[in-house]
Amino acid sequence: MSRVNSVQEIFENINEGFQPDKAEGVNAIFQFNLSGDNGGVYWIRVYDKQMEVNEGEHEAPTLIINSSADDYIALVNGELNPMMAFMQGKIKVKGEMALALKLQSIFGLGA
Repeated sequence: MSRVNSVQEIFENINEGFQPDKAEGVNAIFQFNLSGDNGGVYWIRVYDKQMEVNEGEHEAPTLIINSSADDYIALVNGELNPMMAFMQGKIKVKGEMALALKLQSIFGLGA
């Protein structure tokens, strides 16, 4: 994915970075709660090497990612290390940590 400037841009173009082979065996719903002026709430369902993106909250996500929109944009653009962001509390994950790590490889971005 090329450099992005907004959360909306990330989710509108997320399929560009989707790597179906990395999603083999994954059946999960990733909820993104991104706060701030540039924020938004989105969820991605990954199943059978496919994906779908929706705006809003999912009633039963497998993994929830909370962050400021600015920090998440920096992470997607490669300006913020995912592990450092997690350790510094800039990215908070609720659910299976292994899925958060898998998210990086599935979409070539951080969680």
